[in-house]
Amino acid sequence: MQRELLEKDAILLQQDAASWEDAIKKAGQLLIDTGKIQESYIEATIRNIHELGPYILIAPNVALPHSRPEDGVLEQGISVLTLRKSVEFDSEKPFKLVICLAAVDENLHIEMLQKIAEVIADEALVNKLLSSTSVDEVYKMFNGEVS
Repeated sequence: MQRELLEKDAILLQQDAASWEDAIKKAGQLLIDTGKIQESYIEATIRNIHELGPYILIAPNVALPHSRPEDGVLEQGISVLTLRKSVEFDSEKPFKLVICLAAVDENLHIEMLQKIAEVIADEALVNKLLSSTSVDEVYKMFNGEVS
């Protein structure tokens, strides 16, 4: 039996974030609350972004914060956070959708990225995600129940 990519408890929509760090912490907290990661994972992710730059920006308006499994992954999962207003790394790199990824190994990481890519590759679907106020709708988008 294939497990769901995204749990309903890991979705938070139309939120406010004071900064890119705040957005990542909010998305990460969803994974902490659902038992997928330890707090050290989010700390490592933020530290890596400070060191390496905004490597988490994977598409217009989309950030995919993640770190290494040994930084505190307990179980595979993603969280989805949408923001009312964009936050940015600088004026040219804003985002409103945060998909926090926790994978226990490299193979699972690639598999999860492929599933996420199916959603974010479709601009209309991203726009629908960004405007959604329905946890059920977002849940279905990521678990392959809606196109």
